[in-house]
Amino acid sequence: MSTVMQALFRRLRPWVAGLFALTLGLAIALQACNATSNTSDDVSDRMGQEHQGDKPVATEVALTPPSQPVVSESVQYATINAEPVTGFFAQPASAAESGESLPGIIAIHEWWGLNDNIKAVAERLAGEGYSVLAVDLYSGEVADKPDQAKQLFQSVMGQPAPAQENLRRAYDYLLDERNATNVGSIGWCFGGAWSLRTGLLLPEQLDAVVIYYGSLESDQRVLEPLQMPIAGFFGGLDQGIPVEDVKAFEASLQALGKSSEIHIYDDADHAFANPSGKRYDAAAASDAWDKTIAFFDQHLKA
Repeated sequence: MSTVMQALFRRLRPWVAGLFALTLGLAIALQACNATSNTSDDVSDRMGQEHQGDKPVATEVALTPPSQPVVSESVQYATINAEPVTGFFAQPASAAESGESLPGIIAIHEWWGLNDNIKAVAERLAGEGYSVLAVDLYSGEVADKPDQAKQLFQSVMGQPAPAQENLRRAYDYLLDERNATNVGSIGWCFGGAWSLRTGLLLPEQLDAVVIYYGSLESDQRVLEPLQMPIAGFFGGLDQGIPVEDVKAFEASLQALGKSSEIHIYDDADHAFANPSGKRYDAAAASDAWDKTIAFFDQHLKA
């Protein structure tokens, strides 16, 4: 497909692609509704156990400065159910001054919400040469206790339609308002699951997906429409996202001939990349970060 045709496809969104996205979105919504009990009694319970005793307080490691000066701001990128949605946007200072168009990244928060840790990571990603929009799927709420985070998690998973629209609008914002040349997604924990879901919502449009220890899908019928490369980072000790699930996901992608790279750190646990949690693994987090940037550079900057 020519560059012109790609641009037309992305910006005009032909009705066929729109109908497909709507159908897929409804399928995902039905899946979430059918799995509500499992989410409440299984996945969210496991997440609660994994995060027991954690406090999402930004640390010196979490606030590692970006590799180049960046500028950041709160932006309204959508209106959902007549309510404004505000996110956190970061980009290199040089691009802000020159108006240069950069690849965009949708960053999706952990189950704690859009807190200082996620904003710091968004700035670090921006420092690597990206326009980054850290979205808010919790309508402005931020949790500091596992029980509170669990309630917010369950609320979104039980009624996924607003989150789906939120992410579609985030994509539009980066493409139309920030003139992103390509757009990828990244998420951690709750956000890791939604990074994959963003790919499923925008299977033809999104250019790259990165998943950090988020719940997965192994049904090949669901994964088949995905056209973008996928990278995943998981802990071998993670009881919330078992290694068996990761391997089933990887096997399905391979069977479908999808471009993917899945990394399992045998001695790392859930949330190994979150330096504010007790399960932080510096070696695994550093390696995953380097691989993440290399992955985005390859698939978004090329």
